[in-house]
Amino acid sequence: MIIVHHLENSRSQRILWLLEELGLDYEVRRYARDPKTMLAPPELRAIHPLGKSPILEEEAVTYVESGAIMAQLAERHGRFGPPEDPVGARRWHQYMHYAEGSLLPPLFAMLVVRKLGLLGLPARKPIAGRIHEQLRFVEGELEGRDWFCGDELTAADMMMSFPLEAAGSRIDDMAATYPAIRRFLERCHARPAYQRALARGGEYAYAG
Repeated sequence: MIIVHHLENSRSQRILWLLEELGLDYEVRRYARDPKTMLAPPELRAIHPLGKSPILEEEAVTYVESGAIMAQLAERHGRFGPPEDPVGARRWHQYMHYAEGSLLPPLFAMLVVRKLGLLGLPARKPIAGRIHEQLRFVEGELEGRDWFCGDELTAADMMMSFPLEAAGSRIDDMAATYPAIRRFLERCHARPAYQRALARGGEYAYAG
């Protein structure tokens, strides 16, 4: 039995989406963020020392890190992994890491400085510049294509979905400024498996 320890409004929504696309049976254990700190609750530390979501349990093995979980699921079940063509495979590996390694850090930094109020104002403009630099790159990568790695949805697209959804809450007029990204997210949100994952996961602020 697969168990997903799922934190509201978090990266773990992608894990539910992949599980739905794969048609696997799984149990969702939901956790709410601390209303003051917005951090994961301490109960998650009982599952894994880092106390962060997503955490996936299967056959007495505990898995952490979104990219590692998704790559392991794709490999085990033979779907949504790297395409067979070398270019698509290279892009798959790139975006499986780029989502967390390059795109998400400035988005997280913007979240932090906004919580600082007036103290964070001086940092907002340079961080916004870094975010737009990343989004311009992604926009160019999506122009003329439906998915990041080729003609079919892969786990790399699912990895990219969360930071691009989160960017919409950090950047004004993102949908109008980056139409290729907007269309990509619309394709993601229209998938029946994505909608089923939303129903299983509960509140998710970034899907609309």
